[in-house]
Amino acid sequence: MALIADDAADRAEQLLALTQRLRALIEAEADAMRARRPLLDGPALEEKQRLVNAYRLEMTRIAQDTTLIASAPASALAALRSSTRALQEALGRHDAELSAVRAISEGLVEAMAEDIARQENARAGYGAKGGPAASQRAPAVVVNKTA
Repeated sequence: MALIADDAADRAEQLLALTQRLRALIEAEADAMRARRPLLDGPALEEKQRLVNAYRLEMTRIAQDTTLIASAPASALAALRSSTRALQEALGRHDAELSAVRAISEGLVEAMAEDIARQENARAGYGAKGGPAASQRAPAVVVNKTA
């Protein structure tokens, strides 16, 4: 959904409000990850997705046609630049938190898979030739390390 603005000043104000709200939602989600609380869901998640799409679309439109915002007041453009920098910083922190959560989750899955494999091997006993008997069961967990 593109912004519907009367002029460049109106577009800058709307984009500033969108950027500030998106930053607040992203910071809330990063705070939740840090505190090991559930992430955004329901209406908050839907709002974040709508804002991300609107922000992406509007930035693409402005990149293609800078006249959409060029005549906005200097103070509005300065506030928008500052808010955009703050959003980029929040996104960087969010990415770091998300990477940490992902690493922990992958480590837990891998540890569980190793434990299951270890238990399977312990139960296998010895085969007819004196070596460990092959397990007849399929592994309980499959780990894809490329994901």
